[in-house]
This record gives sequence, C-alpha cells and structure tokens, in this order.
Amino acid sequence: MTDWKRQCAAVIPCFNEARSIQRVVAEVREYLPRVFVVDDGSSDGTAEQAATAGAEVIRQPRNSGKGSALRAGWQRARQRGFTWALTLDGDGQHTARDIPEFFAHAEKGPARLIVGNRMGQGRGMPRMRRWTNRLMSSSLSHLTGTALPDSQCGFRLAHLETLLKLSLAARRFEIESEMLVAFLAAGERVEFVPIEVIYESNTSNIRPWRDTWRWLRWWAAQIPATD
Repeated sequence: MTDWKRQCAAVIPCFNEARSIQRVVAEVREYLPRVFVVDDGSSDGTAEQAATAGAEVIRQPRNSGKGSALRAGWQRARQRGFTWALTLDGDGQHTARDIPEFFAHAEKGPARLIVGNRMGQGRGMPRMRRWTNRLMSSSLSHLTGTALPDSQCGFRLAHLETLLKLSLAARRFEIESEMLVAFLAAGERVEFVPIEVIYESNTSNIRPWRDTWRWLRWWAAQIPATD
C-alpha cells in the first residue's frame, strides 16, 4: 500500500487565480500535505494567496504557458523526493473529494498515468468546451489507437520518474494531449477515473478558438510520426 501523503505532491499551475487558489490549496492539503503552486506570471496576487494557504510557490517571471508551468512543478516535486504528482487546475473546477479515487485506481494496477474523466457528466460542461473536448479526444484516440474518453482533463496522477523521462515540449494547453501520446508511445499504461464536473463560472484561462487552433496545429504535426 502506497503512503500517498509521503510519496505524492500536488502540482497546480496558475495564472491569475487569486479568487480561487487559496480555497483550492486548502482543500487539496486535506489529502496531500505538500502542494506546489506554479505562479505563471500572475498579476493579481495568486502567489500570495497560495502561500497563505500553505503551498510552496514557484514563481515564473512571465506567463510562459501551462506546459511550462507544469514541467517546473514536476521537476520541483521530484527534487523534493516525491514519487508521484497529482496535477489539477487552480480555478476550482476540480474537487479535492475525487483525489482518493485516483489513489485507489493506482493501487489496483500498473498504470503510470491516471486521468480524470468528466464525460460521464458531460452535460455539466459549457457547450463549447464539451464540443472541443470530444473533437480532441476522438482525434487523439484515432491517432494513438487507444480509447481516450477525456484527453483534455488537467486532473491527473502521474508517476514522476516515468513522466520526467519523456520528451515533452508543449508550452501551453497542448501539454495534456502531448502527455497522453508520450506515455502511450513509451508503452506505458494510461487509465481514466470518473470525476465530478464543476463549472460554477466561466473563469477558465482557456480561449476556445485560439487554443483549439493551436491544438490542431500540434495534432497535425504528430500525424507523420505514426506512418
């Protein structure tokens, strides 16, 4: 049985999430004492709010994107001796109540990456987010030959040694897709666990048209590698 409180840290990338990050950190710390918040060039006091809640804050001097922030958090967690990293967003759209489900799932089998699946409650997502997620998940499933029901969810549990051996270059929201492709290409098992959908307000930093276009460019660049 894994001692998750000793072997797993939470990594939360943030950009201007001062309104929610203190609550998010406090709730996560009920399950994981060590929380790394990567402040990705925020200008609204995100870092201060996170620190007040007990997080160790990693400051990025300018906004570099979610992918860059996550890599900084994963590397810090590994340097601190953690074996696993639980990643989630700082906007309050994930609930810490689901954390034990990730751990229970990891205990059952060999998966090195476990991803939250919101699509069982897909009607709770804004229509545009639901549509783009289905498009991206379907495209990645076809690309990898593996059923990926929710490829864009940022709520994930990853084995750090395995993760940090992978070549990940995405700087922004494409990081979620790149992780899946990289784990599967390395022969690692990826599994999904149902999670709750929370969209109390439309405060996400995702910009559907811009980020979908960027993702499509990333996806198109992956296709030759499968021929």
